[in-house]
Amino acid sequence: MSRRAALRRAAVREWGPPAAAVRTALAERGARALALTLTATALTALVQLVQNQSWGYGPVRALGAVRAEDPFWSALLRTPLSLFVPALDLPVWGALAQILLVFGVAEICLGRWRTLAVAYAATLAGTLYARIGVALGPEAFLGLPASDARVVDTGPSAAVVALAVYVCHQRRARFTGALVVVAMVVEVLVKDNLAGREHLAAIAVVLAVCGVREWLGRRAPAPRTGRRAPAPRTGRRPPAPGAGRRRSAQGLGAGGGGTRSGAPPMRSWNFRRGPAQRTSWW
Repeated sequence: MSRRAALRRAAVREWGPPAAAVRTALAERGARALALTLTATALTALVQLVQNQSWGYGPVRALGAVRAEDPFWSALLRTPLSLFVPALDLPVWGALAQILLVFGVAEICLGRWRTLAVAYAATLAGTLYARIGVALGPEAFLGLPASDARVVDTGPSAAVVALAVYVCHQRRARFTGALVVVAMVVEVLVKDNLAGREHLAAIAVVLAVCGVREWLGRRAPAPRTGRRAPAPRTGRRPPAPGAGRRRSAQGLGAGGGGTRSGAPPMRSWNFRRGPAQRTSWW
């Protein structure tokens, strides 16, 4: 087998199941299969358009900007909208492409509500880690400098990374999932910033959820198939079909010793040597 054929087979084994699920969903339901994805993409584009206006920058920051120095409940209320607020220092087409691709595959493979739950859990995990890291300080393990408390934490990147890892686990695309995790670790090693560490926090939460699901799946009892157990053999043959009707027609009892029903007797022909022949009645 050539190397190209081996790579093709590995790619089909890795990405074949999610690709087949996407094709089937789009063929059966069309754009309705991507209702959440299209809504999230349109909302992100709209927020990007509004926050670049002089009259829209302030309201978007007041409703969707999250910082570690903000009060906890205020930041918690802003977290849902912060998922759709693109970072100003990054091109918006990157955020839109991430949402359209990863959210689309996740919505089809996981379902609409599970996709939304994983996305918000990952975003919330990154927000909480920023608070904990700033509180620990730069000297502690996984701590953050105090300057990160004023960094605006918005965008769908943490949700995109978490959804990618979750879908890879659910569809058993282990190589792709491991590649995403390694890429995020390399990002932190090359450029250590708040966004990169929040990506790792989101991955840690998703891996914990996947581990719990695997553990619960192994502890769950095997489902019943609904088949009945075969009857034990007694060594007796079952009666032939219609045997009871024939016995009742002959007037025999259940014990085999009943009386005759008045039917004419059976004739038995006994052949003797010679031409003579007689009839005997039983």
